[in-house]
Amino acid sequence: MAQSRQELAGETLVSRRGRLLGAKSQLFYDEPVHLVRGEGVWLYDADGRKYLDAYNNVAHVGHCHPHVVEALCRQSSLLNTHTRYLHTAILDYVERLTATFDASLSTAILTCTGSEANDIALRMAQAVSGQMGIIATDATYHGNTAAVSQLSTRMPPVGGRAHHVRLVPAPDSYRHPDAMANGKAFGDAVREAIASLARDGIGLSGMILCPLLANEGFPALPNGFFDDAISAVREAGGLMIADEVQPGFGRTGSHFWGHQRAGFVPDIVTMGKPMGNGHPVAAVVTTRDILATFRDAFRYFNTFGGNPVSCAVANAVLDVLEDENLIANARDVGAYALGLLRPLADRHESIGEVRGAGLFFGAELVRDRKTREPAPDIAGRVINAMRDRGVLMGKTGIHGNVLKIRPPMPFSRENADVLIETLDEVLGEVGEVGGVPG
Repeated sequence: MAQSRQELAGETLVSRRGRLLGAKSQLFYDEPVHLVRGEGVWLYDADGRKYLDAYNNVAHVGHCHPHVVEALCRQSSLLNTHTRYLHTAILDYVERLTATFDASLSTAILTCTGSEANDIALRMAQAVSGQMGIIATDATYHGNTAAVSQLSTRMPPVGGRAHHVRLVPAPDSYRHPDAMANGKAFGDAVREAIASLARDGIGLSGMILCPLLANEGFPALPNGFFDDAISAVREAGGLMIADEVQPGFGRTGSHFWGHQRAGFVPDIVTMGKPMGNGHPVAAVVTTRDILATFRDAFRYFNTFGGNPVSCAVANAVLDVLEDENLIANARDVGAYALGLLRPLADRHESIGEVRGAGLFFGAELVRDRKTREPAPDIAGRVINAMRDRGVLMGKTGIHGNVLKIRPPMPFSRENADVLIETLDEVLGEVGEVGGVPG
């Protein structure tokens, strides 16, 4: 049978991509999708086929939202420069952004990426504490700079991990529920990491974590889970950094920020992708004193961070979140989708646990419910089969076996119906292939 135009173009694009971007430049899915257009919660390929986007938090308020596009175009036609000139757009935006936080978090630095934001956050903690040691979980990801890439275990750093980094075991609510009861085991691990830094004469600057533990598989955390660990960090003179790139801007449905849902106030908050709906803008929010200390310690400037166009786009995203009640939508549709997803566990033995919050949810897939053996291969087949049926999603977690569903915020109940019905079919088929009864 003749190949479709997309298949022919896809083969050409993959080989061209490998030549120009490197053979290991990452692509989603066994058969990569050649996208040419996006609208709302839908993406369209070169053959005109549409895909339900159940993955992208980048297009937070929907792909190519007209209000955001209009704001970008309008400001681009007026002025775009850097922050060494005075312009009001950055001031208006920072005032509006910081109004969503605890009153102590009242200042910000704008950057272009979440990686930059996290890099700055680490330096803020160093400036305030006078120490270098940083703690993260052993299944996390916080970006691509030389500093924050040290925190990822997916690709060990060349030459070994830096001596000032300590990684503590990521919580696993499915396999170790007793350790999740009150966060004490996690707090103990953090205290041991602090002690290790002290023994090596390094000292603690802080701890960075995603309040949803998104890359760790978003385990079901009891209220106050982080309290003991946070107490340990602050007793040792360290700062708490909340990486809100994934749970922020209302995604969990219950709060604007993930740390608010988790019940703590961090010293520094970082954010990225959803902030600009696809436009490269990110930020670090912190207290006035911490920012002043950072400014004294580091001569930091970002040419593109906080430019008028980026600020206009970011401000338009806040408009849409408010005008379209998207946080309430995340709460409603997320609960509805989980209500549809949970019964699938009765029909598919490969589902070990269903969990999530708002429009960030999924299921942990296992080979055996008794042993709870992870099934990353089954998760991989599921997301590829979903792609073949026109639904885009991903996988994550400590073992790479957690289905990751994180759609744009306008995702509807009707979209959720399509998603779960398709997933039901795929789990039945993939379960049989994988040796796990569907």
